[in-house]
Amino acid sequence: MPGVVASAGDYTVELDTGFLQDAFILNTSLLNGPDVLDGTTSYADITDFVTGVNYKRGRSTPFDQFGAGTMSFTLNDELAGGLLNPFDTTSPFYDPTENRPGLAPMRRVRIFRDTTPLFNGIVETYNYQYELDRQNIITVNCVDDFYLLANTFMDAFNPSAETSGQRITTVLALPEVDYAGATAIATGTVDLGHASAYDVAAGTNVLAYLQQINGTAEFGRLFMSANGTLTFQERIGQTLSNPVAVFSDQGTDFKYRNVQIEFDARQVVNRSVVTGLNGTTETEQDLPSQATYFVQTRDIGQSLLHVTGQIEAAAAYQLAPQPQPRLTALTLNLAMLTNLQRDTVATIDIGDTIEITVDVPNMGTITEELSVEGIDGEISLDGGHTITFYTADTTVVTLLILSDNTFGLLDSTNVLG
Repeated sequence: MPGVVASAGDYTVELDTGFLQDAFILNTSLLNGPDVLDGTTSYADITDFVTGVNYKRGRSTPFDQFGAGTMSFTLNDELAGGLLNPFDTTSPFYDPTENRPGLAPMRRVRIFRDTTPLFNGIVETYNYQYELDRQNIITVNCVDDFYLLANTFMDAFNPSAETSGQRITTVLALPEVDYAGATAIATGTVDLGHASAYDVAAGTNVLAYLQQINGTAEFGRLFMSANGTLTFQERIGQTLSNPVAVFSDQGTDFKYRNVQIEFDARQVVNRSVVTGLNGTTETEQDLPSQATYFVQTRDIGQSLLHVTGQIEAAAAYQLAPQPQPRLTALTLNLAMLTNLQRDTVATIDIGDTIEITVDVPNMGTITEELSVEGIDGEISLDGGHTITFYTADTTVVTLLILSDNTFGLLDSTNVLG
């Protein structure tokens, strides 16, 4: 995949070789040669050997757990002249000082569109398939840094009184965790338990515990951003109306290929139960919904909440008594957009707000502002760059505008800045 993908942009795929390729080495480098004392980079640009890329981050539905982001891509070693073979000790990607391949599992990997990151993670598997017709293909499977957290375990831990975001920060700083990656951790809106019932047992998986903080207490977002930053966002509530992109089939807006509309009974939650580790249980119900749609329960046990009022609020937050049609996914190809629009779309990340307008036959148009919950991308020479944004409903509010007939009233949809 040459760097320039037609009607999409300029792409770069880089793999960390694990060593400084142009560092000066005694008894090896020439004094007047190209090598420098401290080297310049440990990343190898392998873009010209890539034949296709697929990446996925986030979640596809609002009640899913955020898991590890993934990326896979294929390399053609014929295009590289055989330099990608891990047995080739003469390859510039081979580390002679350590006598090991530079392109290998657990190396860092990243992909950019121009200077915009699309994925940042580590190589999980590097599978070389040798073919008799000499079309030797390597499949590289990658994961984001959730993989590291999923393979780290905690010592026995007696937590102090903290908000959800503070607890995440505390866990990441534990000596046995010592997370060194970039972070963007919100404070959090709830208080987590700290009595003996909430002690953390030795051997507790770090990622599982962080997901427990978000999935049983905060109900926000916990994910790796496109540039590899561990990000924690607070409970999803009101969203100030400020979409980063407006998609529609109307005139000059951002065009799309298709929009998926979901409308089914699985959306309904009319009985919600949340139980803290101290045994406190709160139940919220919508009886009219139960009469119409039967009893459909969301039961959250092992919650890290301990304040009765907050457990009650968490139970109420889970209720969704009426099924509502919603726009759940939007797919586009960058070839459909202008250059400026392509630049904007490439920067959209989880937690951003987008606006979608759908022209429904015999109905007119439907417009919704939605939060981005997940992103799938596919890049190829023949198909260009296709992106799917998975979305969720959000409560949209606008800034109060004095003397405006629509936005001048202080109510549920107009708020002070």
